[in-house]
Amino acid sequence: MTAALRGRLAILLLVILLVLRPPVASAADAANSTAACPLDLGYVATLPWDRTPCEPPVANRTACCMTLLSVLGVGLAARLRSTGHFRLPSAPASAACLVAFSAALESPPLSLPAGLVPGCFPVPSQFAISPDYCAGVTTAAEYAAVAGDASVSGLNASCGSDVIASLSVCTRCLHAGIGASARLTAAAGNSSKSQSCFYLTVLYAAGISSAAGPDSPATASCAFGLALSTTSSPTSSSSSTNHANIAVATTIPIASLLLVSLVALLLWRRKRIQDLEKRRIQISESRRSRPRPNTGSVMFDICELAKATGGFAERNLIGRGGFGVVYRGVLADGTEVAVKKMLEPDVDGGDEEFTNEVEIISLLRHRNLVPLRGCCIADGDPDEGKQMFLVYDYMPKGSLDQYIFSDAGGEGRGQRPAFSWAQRRTVILDVARGLEYLHYGVKPGIYHRDIKATNILLDEDMRACVADFGLARRSREGQSHLTTRVAGTHGYLSPEYALYGQLTEKSDVYSFGVLVLEVMSGRRAVDLSDPSGVVLITDWAWTHVKAGRPREVLAMALRKEPSSVMVAMERFVLVGILCAHVTVACRPTMPEALRMLEGDMDVPDLPDRPQAFGQRIGFDEGGSNFSASSILSGPLVDFGEMLR
Repeated sequence: MTAALRGRLAILLLVILLVLRPPVASAADAANSTAACPLDLGYVATLPWDRTPCEPPVANRTACCMTLLSVLGVGLAARLRSTGHFRLPSAPASAACLVAFSAALESPPLSLPAGLVPGCFPVPSQFAISPDYCAGVTTAAEYAAVAGDASVSGLNASCGSDVIASLSVCTRCLHAGIGASARLTAAAGNSSKSQSCFYLTVLYAAGISSAAGPDSPATASCAFGLALSTTSSPTSSSSSTNHANIAVATTIPIASLLLVSLVALLLWRRKRIQDLEKRRIQISESRRSRPRPNTGSVMFDICELAKATGGFAERNLIGRGGFGVVYRGVLADGTEVAVKKMLEPDVDGGDEEFTNEVEIISLLRHRNLVPLRGCCIADGDPDEGKQMFLVYDYMPKGSLDQYIFSDAGGEGRGQRPAFSWAQRRTVILDVARGLEYLHYGVKPGIYHRDIKATNILLDEDMRACVADFGLARRSREGQSHLTTRVAGTHGYLSPEYALYGQLTEKSDVYSFGVLVLEVMSGRRAVDLSDPSGVVLITDWAWTHVKAGRPREVLAMALRKEPSSVMVAMERFVLVGILCAHVTVACRPTMPEALRMLEGDMDVPDLPDRPQAFGQRIGFDEGGSNFSASSILSGPLVDFGEMLR
C-alpha cells in the first residue's frame, strides 16, 4: 500500500470520527475518556451471535438490550477467567468499556445502529463491582470460599467441557447454578441479593467452570442464553502472495469509495436528525396538555412531563420493572404525579388502541384503585422510536413491599414501626375490594395480570390501592383469555397462565393468594436463599398448615399480637392458601374470598393438591437486566414440588 493511499484512508477515518463525535462533550465524558477498558472485546465481531433483535429497525428494544447484555457478559466472564476478578474494577472503567462496546457494535462487520448501548445501559457505572454486591464476593477465590467446596465442585462437574452437549446437560448446569447461588444469598444474609448472587454464579460457570471458555458458542448459548446465528461466520482462507496483492490492490479503491459514501451518508443522517429534532421541538412547544373530550383522561405533552420530572432525572426515579420505569413529578399546578415510561408497550393496535385503553381505565373510580390521570405519546429519536407514558396520582407512602419485607430497605426503613395486624388486615381487605371491583364492578370485567407487593401502593392514610394498569386486559363475558405472551412476575403467576397462557379472573385470585401469604408471613413469594434450594411461599405455607402449625406461617411481629385475634389471622392464612391453590376450580372468586376474609363466609377445608408438574422458570436481574432464561425460552426445568 502506497504512502498516498495510507494518507487518504487516514484522512477519511479522521473525518468519520469528527462526524460521529457529539458537538459538545460533557464533563462525565471527559473524565471517562481517560479510563481504559480492561475487557478484550474482539470476540464481539467474531462470535456467531444472532444480531437480529438489534438490527434496524429495532422493533423490540427489550430483546435487543437483553441480547447485548448477554454478549457483554461473555467479556466479563473472560476477564474473570484471566484475572480472577468479577465485573469491572471502577466506574470509569465500566464507562470506558461501554464506549468500547458501542464502538465494536457500530463498526464493520456488525454495523449495528448507533446509540444502542447508551439506551440499554443508561448508568455507565453499573458493571463496576462493589463489596456489598453479593456477600462481599469480588474474586473467584472469594466466590469459592463463600459458596463452599460442594457448590463449586457441582458447578465444575455440571458446567464443564460438555456444558451444552445436550439439553439435559445444560439443565444440570442451571440446577447447579441455582444451588450455588442459594449458598451465596444465605451468606449475604439478605434475600434481595439473590439476583446479584445468581448473576455472579453465571459468570463463574461460564468463566471458570467451562473448559471451553465463555467465548465458546456452546458456553455462551447455555450460560448466557445467547441465541446463535444460523448463518456461518466468514472465515479467512490462505492464498498465495500474488493473490493477496491483487486483493489488496482491488480492495483499496473500493474501500476509499465506500468510506467517502459513508461520510456523505453520515453527514446527511446527522442533518436529518437535527431537522427532525427542531421540528419535534416546534411541534411540542405549540401543543399543550389537554383533556380528552368525554373522558376522564388528559393527553399530556412530553415537555410538561419532562419539566415535571426534572428531565426524567435519576433522582426522581421511584420504581423500575420489566415493563417500565416510574418517576415522581410535580405538575405546573403543584400536583404530585407518578409518570411511568413504558419500555415495551403491550399494545397491538398502535396509538388508537393505547389511548382507548387509557380512556377505559381512567374512567374507573374506586377507593382502592390508583387513579390514572392520562397518558402521553411522543416521538423519540430515530433509533428508539415512539415513547408512551402513563400518568398516575402519586402515592406518598410508597409500595407495600417496603413495609412487609425486612430486607426491603428504603430511606428511613430502620425508623418505621412494625407493620401491625390491623394495618395488614386493612391492606389485604383493600386489595380484595379493588380486585372485586375490577372483576365484577365493570362490564366486561378487567384482569390485572400482575398483582404483587410492588404494585400495591399506600396513600397518606396507609390505605392500599391497586396500581399499574399498564398490563390490564378486559375480559369477554364467560370466556377465558388465551394469549401467546405471558405477562407477570414469577412466584405470583398461576400455573395455568404461566404454562398455557390461559387467563381468567382466577389468575388474579392466585396472585392475590400469594400476596396474602406474603403480608401475613413477611416472606417473599420465591425464596432463593433457603439452603434446600428454591422455595415457593405456597409450598412453605401449605406444609405448615397441613402439619397443624398455621401459626408458624405468621410473621414474628404478628405472633406478639393478643391471642384474641389469632383465629382471625389464621383465617387469613387459610384464605391465602385456598386462593393460591394450583387447581383453578378450587379457588374462590374475589367476592367469595372477600366474604371469607371478613368472616361472613366459612373457609372450606383445604382440598388436596395434585401431583407436581414442570414449569419453565426464568431469573431476571432487575438492577442490571441480566437474565439466565425467560419464561418462554430456555431449558425446561422440572422443580417437582414448586407448583404444589
